[in-house]
Amino acid sequence: MAKTPQLLDQYGRPVERQSLTEEISAPTIGGVRSPISGYPADGLDPLRLAAILREADMGDPVRYLELAETIEERDPHYLGVLGTRKRSVSQIDITVKPGGDSEVEEKQAQAVRDWLDRDELTDELFDILDAIGKGYSFTEIIWDTSEGQWLPNRLEYRDPRWFRFARHDLATPMMLGETGQEEPLKAYKFIFAKMKAKSGLVARSGLARVAAWGWMFKAYTQRDWAIFTQTYGQPLRVGKYHQGASKQDRDTLFRAVANIAGDCAAIIPESMMIEFIQTGNIGAAHQLYLERSEWLDKQVSKAVLGQTSTTDAVTGGLGSGKEHREVQEDIERADCKALQSILNRDLVRPWIDLEYGPQKTYPRIIIGRPEEEDLKAFSDAIGPMIDRGLKVKASEVHTKFGLSNPDDSDEILTPATKSAPQEQTSPPGADVVAAQSAVKHPLNTLLGLSGGVGAVQTQSVSAGLSAAHDPVAVWADRMATEATAPMLGLIEQIEVMLSHAESLEEFREMLTAGFPDLDTGKLAQVMAMGLMTAHAAGRSEIEDEADD
Repeated sequence: MAKTPQLLDQYGRPVERQSLTEEISAPTIGGVRSPISGYPADGLDPLRLAAILREADMGDPVRYLELAETIEERDPHYLGVLGTRKRSVSQIDITVKPGGDSEVEEKQAQAVRDWLDRDELTDELFDILDAIGKGYSFTEIIWDTSEGQWLPNRLEYRDPRWFRFARHDLATPMMLGETGQEEPLKAYKFIFAKMKAKSGLVARSGLARVAAWGWMFKAYTQRDWAIFTQTYGQPLRVGKYHQGASKQDRDTLFRAVANIAGDCAAIIPESMMIEFIQTGNIGAAHQLYLERSEWLDKQVSKAVLGQTSTTDAVTGGLGSGKEHREVQEDIERADCKALQSILNRDLVRPWIDLEYGPQKTYPRIIIGRPEEEDLKAFSDAIGPMIDRGLKVKASEVHTKFGLSNPDDSDEILTPATKSAPQEQTSPPGADVVAAQSAVKHPLNTLLGLSGGVGAVQTQSVSAGLSAAHDPVAVWADRMATEATAPMLGLIEQIEVMLSHAESLEEFREMLTAGFPDLDTGKLAQVMAMGLMTAHAAGRSEIEDEADD
């Protein structure tokens, strides 16, 4: 009888199949894995924060992890940007690539696809991505063998306070046993996620270490701001007592001074005096608190998201938001690759080993957004090439546009029926009308040049033939013809400004600044010639009528 091969995990530890079906790291009441947390953030100061971080560096990360949890609870900005980064990855569609082309390898990949199609997966991935803030996370795999198969039933997030790192390297993960002793992780039982914000030890690579300093200083600022808000506009109260005042008299005066802000009334002996001193810089003081808090928030945004535009939007150029989004996409792609590597190593491979045995190749989970492609640019480029004889598969075009190949029974869309050709009014050899911009087309319409720039000459010919008895129409067509070139020159200059402007405000400033430099001399000359011609023609017509 063939013997089942001994499976080893990435650390060379043998797999104990009988223990995989047990839940071995669940919280316990009164044990070492207690769900009750401490609050080291209360009364936090720089010295205490430095001590907490040193403890984590020495292999005791409990207070650091509790502090990281507290910061997420008390800092809405950090919670928001960290949640944005985690949700942007946990909600991306996942695909599975088979290990090869064989039927067995495709069956393995399909099994992974079927398991990933679960509503709980998004929440499970969100918990695994807790490693982004703390630097690492632990998730226990609850295996199901109820029908004789190996199948991950669910992924349970475990509190990282219940785990440690081996003292000899501070990198190998360990678990706290029932007695509090550090034990090696059971093979094929945990998903150990490392997502470093910087190189170095895992315990020192979380974003929470950076956010902790910003949150502490912002807490100081917010405390001072709250005190300022409470006493805003109130003068400083000073009580004066005479030299022979007793302790009872001084206590009475102090109570009066302390209570007068809230009560707005006090009783003091006639011999005592309270003086109100008004501060002179309260108008600008509140702005300092606001600017400091916003500056600290921006530093956190840079650390977590790599940019500030999505959280601290400032109206400006159209290009800045796109550039910032590209930076955020780089971080998102890195998170996706890190997460898929973790799942392939700690989930997919153990599953396939347990169910099918060791394999040469394994199915691979792929997490990432599809690359966006400019389909309009593709259409504009491929059309003329097909007209010139380039052979292109219709199936490839369908795939690129996300369209399926039609069947014989499907209704096929066809090009719109072309209208009957209009009677040619331009003489043979006239230029073909070129494509016009959105600016030039309305101009030509107003000038009566619906045929475009190339039809200018034909307009003058047709006008001369059809309106021989209407000199006004002839003059109007001639002015339109002569004014077209100068007008198009002005429009081209304006279009250059419009193409380089990143916002409407910038385009308005460019247009205002460049208006004096626009070449309007030729257009003015055409208008002057037209007016002079009309004036001469009118005088000639009057003289002809006088002779008659």
